Amino acid sequence: MTMRALVLSRYNGPLELTETSIPEPVHGQVRVRIAASGLNPLDTKIRAGSAAHANHPVPLVLGIDMAGVVDAIGPGVTAFKVGDEVYGMTGGVGGIQGSLAEYAAVDADLLAIKPASLSMREAAALPLAFITSYSGIVDRAHLQAGQTVLVQGGAGGVGHVSVQLARALGAQAYATASSRDHDLVMRLGATPIDYRAQPLEQYVESFTQGAGFDLVVDTVGGPTLDASFAAVKHFGHVVSALGWGTHSLAPLSFREATYSGVFTLYPLLTGKDRAHHAEMLREATRLAEAGKLTANLDPRRFDLSSAELAYDALTNGTARGKIVVDVA
Repeated sequence: MTMRALVLSRYNGPLELTETSIPEPVHGQVRVRIAASGLNPLDTKIRAGSAAHANHPVPLVLGIDMAGVVDAIGPGVTAFKVGDEVYGMTGGVGGIQGSLAEYAAVDADLLAIKPASLSMREAAALPLAFITSYSGIVDRAHLQAGQTVLVQGGAGGVGHVSVQLARALGAQAYATASSRDHDLVMRLGATPIDYRAQPLEQYVESFTQGAGFDLVVDTVGGPTLDASFAAVKHFGHVVSALGWGTHSLAPLSFREATYSGVFTLYPLLTGKDRAHHAEMLREATRLAEAGKLTANLDPRRFDLSSAELAYDALTNGTARGKIVVDVA
């Protein structure tokens, strides 16, 4: 039995549509017939071999996020049955087969039942973004109802999910975004801030009377993380999934504020704490089915034969929402 998969034989090389063996699930795994593969900017860095923190040796199959249908159960798995519609952040790093393939054998601890209210494409767009958002906003910052949240990059993949999660928790949300994305930010329930037209000091004064925000969620990194340290309130918290650079902590220290980094790939790369990924996705399912969480998708459709164009959309900045590749 064989399946089609996109194989990358060398970094920055072409994605080659290849016939390969269908994997068999081992202990603790289920096999999923993949319906959709959600792409993230990280996928482009892994493809280029430039993500040292997300090593994926060639030859490899890319694709971190997926949604599909369980079609085989490995020994020791009781949480799922054949026919279950599932989603998760299940591979594409650390030598684990990714989701740009018709089937994958995946750790059952990484999966949750797909929200019935979302399509396979919408569900495939959510796992990495939601897990990153939840890890920062809930696990690290313990956001409370009534607090103020600034999401840096509120229209991006992690950003637009962070806005929705903050609103679902009862917080007052603000989000930096380019002017073209202000309508999206408002639809998600946040007050948009044009970071190009309005300096940090001005919008901190306008929206918090100069006090700063209880929580700042940085999804951009670099100078934006520095700006986040200056936008947080006294005893507030800053969280970032892109804190790779060198930054001055002085603005944070003067505010007696705290900082947390989020490394979403840790369970995938180490095998530790994977069950918490499923716990977070079960919360995503609950929120989606309550009408409080959705995915903003780029309207273009790609499949395995046109996935190169999907990657082009990520790298050339033309994506207007999450890029998803139809696999089934």
